[in-house]
Amino acid sequence: MQTKAGDPGAFAHFDLNRVDSPAFVVDAARLRANCQILADIRDAAGIKVLAALKAFSMWSTAPIIGEYLDGVCASGLFEARLASEFYDGEIATYSAAYKGDDLAEICRLSDHIIFNSPGQILRFAPILEAARAAGQHFDVGLRINPQVPTGEVARYDPSSPGSRLGFPLDQLTPEVMELVDGIHFHNLCEQDLAPLQQTWDRVFDAIEPAFGQIKWINMGGGHHITRADYQREELVEFLRDAAEDSGAEIYLEPGEAVALDAGILIGTILDSHWNGMPVAVTDISATCHMPDVIEAPYRPAMLGEDTGGEGEPVRLGGPSCLAGDVIGDYRLPVPCEPGQRIAFLDQAHYSMVKTNTFNGVPLPSIWLWDSDSDALEQVKSFGYADFRDRLS
Repeated sequence: MQTKAGDPGAFAHFDLNRVDSPAFVVDAARLRANCQILADIRDAAGIKVLAALKAFSMWSTAPIIGEYLDGVCASGLFEARLASEFYDGEIATYSAAYKGDDLAEICRLSDHIIFNSPGQILRFAPILEAARAAGQHFDVGLRINPQVPTGEVARYDPSSPGSRLGFPLDQLTPEVMELVDGIHFHNLCEQDLAPLQQTWDRVFDAIEPAFGQIKWINMGGGHHITRADYQREELVEFLRDAAEDSGAEIYLEPGEAVALDAGILIGTILDSHWNGMPVAVTDISATCHMPDVIEAPYRPAMLGEDTGGEGEPVRLGGPSCLAGDVIGDYRLPVPCEPGQRIAFLDQAHYSMVKTNTFNGVPLPSIWLWDSDSDALEQVKSFGYADFRDRLS
């Protein structure tokens, strides 16, 4: 998978030795700039924008997000709790399948509860009715599967054949539509406007008979709106037309666009040797700190990489025992020697939320930097107890 991010921005001038290692550093100024772009789109198009916690849930930055956006979307009970504790605005909760034991609290916390199938709506109708009878106010939505594959990698494409995500569009009926206040679809992954238009063309025809009945349409996430080459003016026109045609309030819930290029992961070379090519072990683990490097897979951009150089690439990997714990081959901007610092770009979203302690590999600390003021603060550090207390 080819990453389309990797703008170093102000990190090009950040001293990597100002923090411990490994460490995530998030730039508050870049986060504000991203949120400002999203707010400008929101205001110009007359829609609402929610931040997807599944991609970026560094709750110490919640005041920044709350200053610009309309709320957040959650993927289950724990994210809904986090949203209610730290974030301002609306909470939209979607899960591929809810547990009945969780749903009463989700009803209390959420403004929108989005189900993956009509069967779950009917099965949990008594819980929903009891919550409303107790004075709780929320809308019920249904995630649909547009059945329009647009993704580069099948595992990240909700419209892949056999997908579990969303109720298939070709099974949608008037009876199903009567169960819901709104429709949700999420069909993109780091994509621009054309796949959204392609998806909407299919969805439009299927739900047009319910225009005037449904209150809102949530077009999900995966929109790379804050990327410099995104077609923002065309997006505003598209969203205005969708709202006018449908008579519904339009929502977007970007995740990566909120934190795009807003964070780096800093590490240290621990050792190096030769095995048919230069090989180096770092305290950054693809397996533990950047799982998408292996799962996607993709090659993260390196801060300051000597892309035009003639030197031999160095294979970088982590300290775990997994043979496949390999980040990639890079022409380093520093000597391949123990103690040298390196950093990978665009690591705020979908890296921080996926870290793990496999093999007892320590978790990176978390720092908040403001490139406008140069203020730097460690907001979280981890130790042995974080590894120990995960299990019993």
